[in-house]
Amino acid sequence: MQPVILRWLGLRDYEQTWREMRTFTNQRTPQTLSEIWLLEHTPVFTQGQAGKPEHILDPGIIPVVHSDRGGQVTYHGPGQLVMYLLLDLKAINKGIRGLVSCMEDTVIQLLANHGIEATARPQAPGVYVGEKKIAALGLRVRKGYTYHGLALNLDMDLMPFEHIHPCGHAEQQVTRLRDLGVDLKTPQAGGELAGILCSRLNLEPRWNSHD
Repeated sequence: MQPVILRWLGLRDYEQTWREMRTFTNQRTPQTLSEIWLLEHTPVFTQGQAGKPEHILDPGIIPVVHSDRGGQVTYHGPGQLVMYLLLDLKAINKGIRGLVSCMEDTVIQLLANHGIEATARPQAPGVYVGEKKIAALGLRVRKGYTYHGLALNLDMDLMPFEHIHPCGHAEQQVTRLRDLGVDLKTPQAGGELAGILCSRLNLEPRWNSHD
C-alpha cells in the first residue's frame, strides 16, 4: 500500500489554500508522499477554467475567484466538507477519468452508509440525490500530479447557490445532508470519506500529528 498523509486544516481561505496546493504540487518529487487535505472554506464562488461569466448571476459581497480546476462555477462555505487530493496518478495506477469515478463512488458509498441512495452522471460529474446535487468535483493535473478535489454539502447555507448556475446548469438544484436527515460534522465526515477513498485507491492513511 502507498502511504498518504491526511491533514485536517479547519476553516481556510480559498485563495491561500489554492496557492499552497500549487506550491506543494510544483515542488514535489517522485519521493514526495501524496496528501489529502480536509477542510472548510470561508464563503467564496470559484469559477473553473472553462467557466462562463453568464453562470454567475449576482455574487453580491461573496468574492469570485477564477481557479485553475476543471468545471464551471460553484460555491464553498462553512458547513461544506472540502477534500483536496494531492495525488500521484502513476502511483495510484489511475487515469483522471478513473480517479473522478473513484471520487464519485466514494461519496456514494459514504451516503449509502448513512442510508441515502445517490448516483453519478456520466455527462455531469458530481453526486446526486434524486435530481439534486450534493457533491461537486473539479481537478487539475500537472506533470502527473493532481490537486483540487471535491466538495460535499453537509450543513451549509444553500442560499448562495441561488446566485449562480451551479456547475453551469441553470436548473440545477442542490441539497445537503442535514435536509436528508443526517447530522454529520465536518471532521467526522472528512475522516469517513478519506477512509473510504484510501481503501478504494489502496492507500495507507497517515494522519499528520500536528493537524
